[in-house]
Amino acid sequence: MSRPIWDFAMRPDPVSSGAFAEALFAPDLPSPEGLTGREETRPQRRFSVYRNNVTVSLVDALASIFPTVQNLVGEDFFRAMARFYVAAHPPTSPLLFTYGESFPAFLESFPPAADLPFLADVARVERLWLDAYHAEDVAPFDPAALAQIPAEELANIRFRPQPATRMSRLGHAAGTICRLDRAGMPLDGVNPLREEAVLVTRPAFDVSIEILPLGGATFFERLLSGHALGDACLAAGEEAADIPALIGLALTSGAFATIDLLPESERP
Repeated sequence: MSRPIWDFAMRPDPVSSGAFAEALFAPDLPSPEGLTGREETRPQRRFSVYRNNVTVSLVDALASIFPTVQNLVGEDFFRAMARFYVAAHPPTSPLLFTYGESFPAFLESFPPAADLPFLADVARVERLWLDAYHAEDVAPFDPAALAQIPAEELANIRFRPQPATRMSRLGHAAGTICRLDRAGMPLDGVNPLREEAVLVTRPAFDVSIEILPLGGATFFERLLSGHALGDACLAAGEEAADIPALIGLALTSGAFATIDLLPESERP
């Protein structure tokens, strides 16, 4: 059997995993002590190549997770910014699609991006998109099931969300920006500083981003937390919401997997 390039385990004093990981994500640090390789190779040089390849792979992963963020700032700026993130936030899971959960918070405190205050919210929407994409497959309920509910009980319906459903209130028009950019459409006329709420789900194979109308955030927050339809309608109505439109969206968005009736003991 040929000798491995990185012969850590066979050495009497192997490289510690902590020192290896610290050097791997800190390009200013020298190679860790104890590296060995084949006689004809220089392990320090090979480690530098390996370190760069790991960084590039993680930067590529971030670019695939946050394509709209990259489009907004440009590829060169994004990749430089992503390198700072990788150095400060090494992965904690072998699954690359889970990487970057803290990237939105990082963007909020990254000084060169201060002129784009909406960038972090755009990253949040893209993260919701990814989470919905990888969620468990559960078919949305058939709106025809409402026909089985007596009219006097409709207010007591409880909606059960499907695993892909996410909802968020945002301080910026990040949902609109993501929808347009991912569709290859221009952002002309979009006010990025406008607040909005988004409903992200995956009714079939494609993730959808719905921009919720007035009162929609309150309405869906109630439904997603297990409140009855009547309660959600009352809460949204206090914000002058279009209740029929919101109910229609709840039925057609694919956000919910099943419906049932709120038990008598839980009714007001």
